[in-house]
Amino acid sequence: MAARVLHVSDLHIGQRDTSLPVDALRVLAARIEPDLVLATGDLANRGRREQLERAAEILGSLELPLLAVPGNHDQPYAVPARFTRTLDEWERVFGTAEPIFESSDLVVVGLSSVRPWRQQGGALAPDALERAAARLRSAPEKPLRVVALHHHLAAPPWRAARKRPLSGRDHVLRVLDAAGAELVVGGHVHQASVSEVREFRAGDGARRRSLVLATAPGLGRPRPRRLGEAQGAMVYESDADTLSVTTYAWTGDSFVDVSSREFHRN
Repeated sequence: MAARVLHVSDLHIGQRDTSLPVDALRVLAARIEPDLVLATGDLANRGRREQLERAAEILGSLELPLLAVPGNHDQPYAVPARFTRTLDEWERVFGTAEPIFESSDLVVVGLSSVRPWRQQGGALAPDALERAAARLRSAPEKPLRVVALHHHLAAPPWRAARKRPLSGRDHVLRVLDAAGAELVVGGHVHQASVSEVREFRAGDGARRRSLVLATAPGLGRPRPRRLGEAQGAMVYESDADTLSVTTYAWTGDSFVDVSSREFHRN
C-alpha cells in the first residue's frame, strides 16, 4: 500500500498583488502523481463567489481528486454577511465545509475551523469534532488517517504572532489522537512547520503510534512586502510503516524540495 498527498494552502485569490505559481504547481503535481490534492483554506481573499470559483478552477486544472476546507478569508469580509451567510458561497462552489476522502490507502477528514466572530482565530464546533473522531475510529487500520483544517495546531517557527493556534487545541488534539489520527494538517500562517507530538508533549515518549502536525506554507503571497515569506507546498507519502513529509519552496522558476522528514507510523 502507498498514499501520496499534495497539500496547498492560502492562495488568497483576489488579492491584487498575489501571484500564483500555477504552471509550476501543475508540473509538480504531474511529477509526484498524488492520489489527492488537499487545500486548507484561505483560497479566496474576501470570500467572494468569483474568487472561490477562480480558486476551484485553478485547483481543478490539476485534474486530480480535490478535498478543500475553508479558511477565515473564505467567509464574507463585510458585516452582516459574515454572520448571516458565513459559508454560503463556499458551499455553493465546493459543496461542503466538512468533506471526506476515502481510498484503500488514505482516509482524510476535513473540518471547518471558520468562526465569523474570529477573523484571525479559529475554533471547532463540538459536534463537528465528534463526527470527525467517529469517522476516524471507524476507519481501517492500514490507510493513513489524516485530519485537515485551516487553523494550525502547532505554532509557526517565525513571526505571525497575531495568528494564534486553533482555540482549544489541546482538547482537539487529545480527541483526534484518541480516535486514531496520524497526521493533522493546516495552513493560515503562511509558514511551513512539521512536528511530532512526542517532541513536545510530556509522557508521550513511549507511545507506539506517531501523530504528526504539519502546516503548509502559503501558495499565494498576500503580503509581498513581507520579505522572507516563502511560497510553497507540502507532499505527504506513506506506506505500511512510514510517513514522510516534504516541503517544497517556490524559487521563482520551479518548486524545489527543501526539507524532508520521515516518521514511523507504528
